[in-house]
Order: sequence, then structure tokens, then C-alpha cells
Amino acid sequence: MPQTLTPEDIRAEKQSNAKMRDRDLADKLGISEAALVAAHIGYGVTPINAHPDALMPAISELGEVMALTRNASAVHERVGTYGNYHSNPHASMVVGEEIDLRIFPRHWVHGFAIEHETDKGMRRTLQVFDAAGDAVHKVFMRERSNTAAWDGVVEKLATVQSSAALDVGDRAPTEAPKGNPAKRDILLSEWARMTDTHQFMRLTSKLGMNRLGAYREVAGTDWVRPIDHTAMGQLLTAVSEAGQQVILFVGNRGNIQIHWGPLEKIVPMGPWQNVMDPRFNLHLRDDHVAEVYTVRKPTKRGEALSVEAFDASGMLIFQVFGRRTDADDLSGWSRILADLPDTPVSSSTEVSA
Repeated sequence: MPQTLTPEDIRAEKQSNAKMRDRDLADKLGISEAALVAAHIGYGVTPINAHPDALMPAISELGEVMALTRNASAVHERVGTYGNYHSNPHASMVVGEEIDLRIFPRHWVHGFAIEHETDKGMRRTLQVFDAAGDAVHKVFMRERSNTAAWDGVVEKLATVQSSAALDVGDRAPTEAPKGNPAKRDILLSEWARMTDTHQFMRLTSKLGMNRLGAYREVAGTDWVRPIDHTAMGQLLTAVSEAGQQVILFVGNRGNIQIHWGPLEKIVPMGPWQNVMDPRFNLHLRDDHVAEVYTVRKPTKRGEALSVEAFDASGMLIFQVFGRRTDADDLSGWSRILADLPDTPVSSSTEVSA
């Protein structure tokens, strides 16, 4: 994407639109969010090493923070501490009850430490963007964070960037749904023999399919049930009222963030469905949801039962599973999903064809 605005122009626009979120202002200006941030290098912004091998140990020094991962249709915010980082060149992890991440390091390209004075005081964040300048992951300091460690962490991570004008690549399109009718019977047969949910992506890849394409192939069978794409508010409310524990995933190309626990306070607001709990927030653009399926996958511990929502391009917006605990056989979760309204198979495939 060519840089049509100078850093000075961008800073002036930011000052004139001080109340606007960076993502929204970047869209308005026709630039990437990373370019908007980079324009402020030297003005409260420091370029930092974006690789998770450097970032994750450093973030753990900051104590309790808020972790944010989003895509175009959902925002996942979780309060906690970073620990138990497992490095891998292809897929790294932060494993914890509160901050739980699945990281794809090749998409962690541009990193920044940001200090911004607000009406409520200084806001300090670490932000990472992919090669197209889209946000991958953000970390926000909170009142209980270790503020004394901030300067040392930034100094340790700081890199040299010669220009505040950031060049970014084109955004890769979402992969279209990819099925393979000739392999449908093989898919059904091998699906029934799965012993772990992680085997699913290997299976679909072997058969020349992707996730949504496979779901469409077998929609209406015992494994996959299309449900009404307008029922997300009903789902969240039912989970809240039942006190059901869930495992909720929101991700993008570079990171997946996972919430373990209940969804307590549900607050619809315009096109947004919101979970507003003390240590977890979810913001879901209800009007972006185009296809939804309940999905059953066999595992050694019993069936994993999920709800998975996609937008009109076929992008996975979020997944939510019932959380299996010692006292819960998932019968309550099964009832919640059984009560969701059906969508005819033909209707669900027409929505995003």
C-alpha cells in the first residue's frame, strides 16, 4: 500500500480525531493501523522487537495486564498475567488459566510500545501488527500492573526504525470455503475415528478441504448442524443464565486468544453482542455473522461440542466449546445448543456463497 499521507499529516488527523479508535481512524484515512501508530514514533511511540520469543518473557515482568486479540468481527479481552511461554518457530503458546494464547510467529512483524496521555491518565500499551499492518495482539497496562517495570521492558525490546513512514504489504484475502464432494464419504468415515480435535485440520487438509468447506459437505449429519445465524444473542444469554463454563476462542492470522470460564453479564448494544465481566470482555459484531454450525468431534474424553461462527467471506469469527469439569458431563451445554434454532442446509450455504 503506498504511503499517501506523511507522518505529519497522520499525526494531525489523530489530534483532530482524538476520541476515535485507532482502527477506525486508520480505516477512515485509508491506511493500516500500524502505519497510524508508526507515524507517532518519537511522539510517545517506540518501535520494539515484535517476535514473541522476545516479547512474551518481557511482558511477564509487567504483572497483571489486559490481553486483547481481535479480528474484523470480534474482540477478545482478558485480564491476567503472562507465564508458561512455549516457543516454537511455527506455533508458540502462552498457557495459563487466564492468559491463554496460540501464537503464529511469522505474522508478528511490527511492534510498538505506546504511551498516550488520556483524560484518565497515562495509557501504556504494547502492540503487534502483521505484514499488512493489521493488529495481531495488544497488551494494556492496568492499575495493578507493575508500572515500575515498564521503562526497563521498553528499553530491552526497543529497536531502531529509521522512518516513521511504514510500508506494509497487501492484506491476504480470507480463503474461500473449500469442499470436496468426491471425498465426503471418506471425511465422514475418518471423522468418526478421530480421538482428538486437533486431528480435524490434518484430516480436512489431506482431503483437499478447509474447515468451512468440510462443515458444508456434511451439514445435516450427526456431526454438523447448521443453526440460525441470528441466534448469537440467544446463545450468550443461555450460557449466562445456566452458569455454563465455556472455552471461547477468537483469533486472527497471527494469534488465537482463549477464555476459560463463565459468561456472566451480557450487554447487547446496537449491532454488538457484549460480554462485560470483570476480567473478560467479548465484543461480537452480530450483524457480521453469516453462517453458524454446532459441531461434534469425538475425542478420548468424550465428544467435543462447539458452536462456530463465520462471516460472509468464510472467515472464522469465533468458536465456543462447553468446558468439561469434574462436576459437568456437558449435558447442560448440550441442552443449550439443542435449543438454538435450526437453519435449513440450503439456506446456510447460500448466505456466503
